[in-house]
Amino acid sequence: NYWNAASFPNASSYLHFSTFQGETSADISFYFKTLTPRGVFLENMGNTDFIKLELKSATEVSFSFDVGNGPVEIVVRSPSPLNDDQWHRVTAERNVKQASLQVDRLPQQIRKAPTEGHTRLELYSQLFVGGAGGQQGFLGCIRSLRMNGVTLDLEERAKVTSGFISGCSGHCTSYGTNCENGGKCIEKYHGYSCDCSNTAYDGTFCNKDVGAFFEEGMWLRYNFQAPAVSAKDAGGRTESSPEQQSLPEDLAREEIGFSFSTTKAPCILLYVSSLTTDFLAVLVKPTGNLQIRYNLGGTREPYNIDVDHRNMANGQPHSVNITRHEKTIILKLDHYPSVSYHLPSSSDTLFNSPKSLFLGKVIETGKIDQEIHKYNTPGFTGCLSRVQFNQIAPLKAALRRTNASAHVHTQGELVESNCGASPLTLSPMSSATDPWHLDHLDSASADFPYNPGQGQAIRNGVNRNSAIIGGVIAVVIFTILCTLVFLIRYMFRHKGTYHTNEAKGAESAESADAAIMNNDPNFTETIDESKKEWLI
Repeated sequence: NYWNAASFPNASSYLHFSTFQGETSADISFYFKTLTPRGVFLENMGNTDFIKLELKSATEVSFSFDVGNGPVEIVVRSPSPLNDDQWHRVTAERNVKQASLQVDRLPQQIRKAPTEGHTRLELYSQLFVGGAGGQQGFLGCIRSLRMNGVTLDLEERAKVTSGFISGCSGHCTSYGTNCENGGKCIEKYHGYSCDCSNTAYDGTFCNKDVGAFFEEGMWLRYNFQAPAVSAKDAGGRTESSPEQQSLPEDLAREEIGFSFSTTKAPCILLYVSSLTTDFLAVLVKPTGNLQIRYNLGGTREPYNIDVDHRNMANGQPHSVNITRHEKTIILKLDHYPSVSYHLPSSSDTLFNSPKSLFLGKVIETGKIDQEIHKYNTPGFTGCLSRVQFNQIAPLKAALRRTNASAHVHTQGELVESNCGASPLTLSPMSSATDPWHLDHLDSASADFPYNPGQGQAIRNGVNRNSAIIGGVIAVVIFTILCTLVFLIRYMFRHKGTYHTNEAKGAESAESADAAIMNNDPNFTETIDESKKEWLI
């Protein structure tokens, strides 16, 4: 159990277990955190033998033992304090050949065993976790204590020991950063959890996108005003409900974030209406470019932000993050640097009386901006993910049962999908290396792509060296293919034929022997010589 832990409330407290059986081999590991500079982690005694692990100072952990050859001590020194109320891992090992100690990822300290002498660790007392016998005990928390592969149940032993507390507190101090995307770390008895309720994400660490696929004509509406609740349904409560708390607190500021993918334009991605003429819209124009429209009053026409140099309707996931504070608007798209815009000086700074938020299509009564009306048909087709407006996650409220689900109304069936998720795996690009800025190369010195000969970027993205290399590769491949064809033809030229050494004239001779005799004049001479007789 990774979170099996106990808190040591004072320096004299300890837990006891049965004698540690580590005669020839000992493998001990645990985690600790403390604010004190010293204290004994654990100790087991024999007549003269012993084994002990302790925090000797704020930067030193000691592993000492005696198997009858005299005390041996191994110390690991840390460059930073270990009493910082953060979790630190200790691993100590001992066998007949050597002993070692490691703390966190610091270098392991190793001590070789003597070639002669005693090798068995003989222990008789109980194993004490914490200080015993008047020693400076440990003040803090220990968890996941394993000895020779067995996890000691610190939690259960603490329950039956006076003055002890099972589990540890302060997990969020060490692990709170694991809760991502605005998730809140919640302290628990035996660990921690991440509260993702105020985020557009899900999962253990609030890092799982919640998204859906929108078919043509589908839409989602989130009403900022709470639905009417009768006194009977409210149970006589007079305190504010979660629905009433969902209204944006500061209308001079909005934070909007989502990702999407689509291949159809024009369309409306997000629209926020109001009880006045104020509105906010994020849409894709017929050209595939993104446009943000703000109307906060004080101006004749809405203020538009056009991102004309990027096609957002290419079927790829795109990330959009918009932050407005009074008249300053900061826009961040995908992995590109943030860009700041400013509302006209005559524009108001308050988004008055927000009414509803729409995704996919605007279904609103009353007068609607003509540009919005023009792009509203047939509607958005594609994927939307992790949609968030301030502390409101409308898409998540529709797909998960939350306190805000009563605010959501949909047309059509939402199908959950992560097709709109946009993981930002690329590093930010400056305007000098941004390929979308290549239209301004006459006055800029962008270096992507780069031509060493001219010292400037090439508009079509292909340089002379690349063309030469491609030509050489093509010639090499052609030569290899020709060589293979020649070899194959040579190998199979005589396919189906064979040669014999049959003598000429075999067709007209009476027999093969006769053919040989007729054809080879030397053959008769050999026969004549064989007929000669010699008298010795």
